[in-house]
Amino acid sequence: MFRDPGRPALLSVVFWSVFATVLVGGVESALESALESAAGSAAGSVAGSEAGWPRLGLFAGLMALVAVLWLIMPWSPDASTVRKLSAPGLLVVILFVGQFLSGWHIALVFVAMVNLAFVYDMRRAIVITAIYLLAVGASILVLFGATWREALDQVMPMTLLAVFSLAMTSALLEAGRQRAAAQRLIERIRELAVAEERARMARDMHDSIGHQLTVIKINLENAERYRERRPELIWEEVRQAKEMTVRALAEARRWVRALRPLALDGQLGSAALGQLARSFEGTGIEVGFTVDGLERRIDPDSELVLYRVLQEGLTNALRHAEARRVRARLNFGEDRVVLTIDDDGKGATRAAGFGLSSLAERVRAVGGSFLAANARDGGFELRAEVPVARP
Repeated sequence: MFRDPGRPALLSVVFWSVFATVLVGGVESALESALESAAGSAAGSVAGSEAGWPRLGLFAGLMALVAVLWLIMPWSPDASTVRKLSAPGLLVVILFVGQFLSGWHIALVFVAMVNLAFVYDMRRAIVITAIYLLAVGASILVLFGATWREALDQVMPMTLLAVFSLAMTSALLEAGRQRAAAQRLIERIRELAVAEERARMARDMHDSIGHQLTVIKINLENAERYRERRPELIWEEVRQAKEMTVRALAEARRWVRALRPLALDGQLGSAALGQLARSFEGTGIEVGFTVDGLERRIDPDSELVLYRVLQEGLTNALRHAEARRVRARLNFGEDRVVLTIDDDGKGATRAAGFGLSSLAERVRAVGGSFLAANARDGGFELRAEVPVARP
């Protein structure tokens, strides 16, 4: 509540600067009034003495209420009705503050009117502001016995301020909505581009790998046919099939690196990684996945890299490490996110293969760092550190 993420930082600076100015000025004014009352008391005016210090206490209480209302004021239309009432409530309290120090409190009125446009729709904010201005004018006429012209002179500057506040806030909110719409459009275009690229890649894979597999099939069929009639040709067909298999495998690896895993569709951040970890349940190894720190948005490219790192770590532990347990930890920091995977297997006995070297390149490509090595206490450890997305 006290650290509402929707509260504009600039308005917070403006509010507390004006608040401090009004507080100091009001206290000085109330102290002067109290001292004058004390002097009047010394001269025989007991009533003046009794009116001085309560004025200071009343002003301090009003300023404390202003601070509390500012802290609980929401900045989202999704807030509760009770919290939303703090915005018009602040306007009312500021009206009484103005009786102690007229002039500077207008800046506080500006901040409160801006908040109205954030938590209510613009039509309701205009209605609430109009009612407030009418109430101010009526109080000047009734409570202070002012003329219509005097009341108008007081209300007109506040009306102009209200028009400026609501118009400015409306423009800011509209700009925010347009940015959000543009972002959604960009995401949609990206999704369509990915879908189109997948279709193209599927056709290419069918033409390339499909053709290679067909050739391999023909080679093996020929070898089987030559088994009795021309045995000297069998090994030539096998050799060609082997060469074509190597090409097909390299082609498949290239496509695997290019394709975004389908498991990420509809999942974000730790949810996608958690789903991948759960997919290894029932394979004979115990898989644990934990998330530490406040989760932050991950860039799509970095998210895919982390997915591949976890996939590689779990696959290696299952196929090569003879591990019984694997632990994966995703730790979110202020500007970095770290994924660590360690197992209790036998560790690596040779240099990193194609999969790990490819992962290292991809992690560095997104501005991160990668480590793959035997753990000090046994087993194998993968560690990938990538930057979080910028706001």
